[in-house]
Amino acid sequence: MKVGILTGGGDCPGLNAVIRAVAKSLMLQCGATVIGIEDGFLGLIERRTRELSYKDVSGILSRGGTILGTHNKANPFAYFGRDGEDVSAEVKGYCDELGLDCVVALGGDGTMSICHRLQQMGLNIVGVPKTIDNDLMQTDRTFGFDTAVTIATDALDRLQTTGQSHSRVMILETMGRYAGWIALHAGIAGGADVILLPEIPFTVEEVARVCQAREDRQRFTIICVAEGATAEDGKMVVRERIDNSPDPLRLGGVANWLKAELSEHISSEIRTVVLGHVQRGGPPTAYDRVLATSFGTMAASLVARKEFGRMVALQEQRMTSVALEEVANLTRTVPPDAMGVLAAAAVGTSFGAPKMHLDPAQLPEGKRLS
Repeated sequence: MKVGILTGGGDCPGLNAVIRAVAKSLMLQCGATVIGIEDGFLGLIERRTRELSYKDVSGILSRGGTILGTHNKANPFAYFGRDGEDVSAEVKGYCDELGLDCVVALGGDGTMSICHRLQQMGLNIVGVPKTIDNDLMQTDRTFGFDTAVTIATDALDRLQTTGQSHSRVMILETMGRYAGWIALHAGIAGGADVILLPEIPFTVEEVARVCQAREDRQRFTIICVAEGATAEDGKMVVRERIDNSPDPLRLGGVANWLKAELSEHISSEIRTVVLGHVQRGGPPTAYDRVLATSFGTMAASLVARKEFGRMVALQEQRMTSVALEEVANLTRTVPPDAMGVLAAAAVGTSFGAPKMHLDPAQLPEGKRLS
């Protein structure tokens, strides 16, 4: 058996842990040869691969980043290096030339969408859900998410002490693109007074009302805002546009925009912190190491059983797999009635929506956190 492995899209804590689990499982259980594909799909386009030894994948469980490198623009169906040309047939041909029985691809929604199309062309694929955003369908968790939430929570803890000392409004901006999972979970864990999500339109006036009320009571306010959070007028804050990217819009800057808007309504000083790529770097948490190892060994099991065209998933604390077509081109966003939202609202956290009220007695039983 000869199996390729690649990491696509953005970097993420836990990638090396999955590479280790996939490779070691296949080597030990199947006697397989494992081929590392460099820089995601770009390695297949530019024909850059190398065989991985057992030593290559040892001692990397706790390392951040990826030993294979990654790339978030190398879509074989619209390759940026050739003005959007479709080079998928070349990719399929190179995999056949290498004699690969399967490619294990670690990635988010964009990577899984590419995998689905390559699978339809006859290339055997097994996917592993990777993204700090936790926005992939059909899985309760993606590896990397817990690490990002832990980093954001630590930041909120630190902002709370400095904000309290100076009676300030402290705004923390998290990643997440169009899904607010990081901001929601970190906001709950960090005790944020206001959590702003892309899925729940907010008004500046309502956020200002919360800040004003706290000026007289606690003297400081902590706001956790997702980079894709949208006011009721429907406008997102876009930092820049990169036309040769699968997702040309680069979000970011909503914290500074909110600061400018709030300054007209409140007397407190306002400070902003944009975490940015800090959330993506460094070693994975213990939870992500366990999840990545479980995902990797599950992926190896699918390869051994020749169950291709599937992505491993965690559903209700159980490992399973789903068809790639159930994941491709879909985004998992925060439902406004998610248990996390309801629990936060019940303890007085504001989501910036003036009409959002909740009777704690009405919290539904059996509702999952995500």
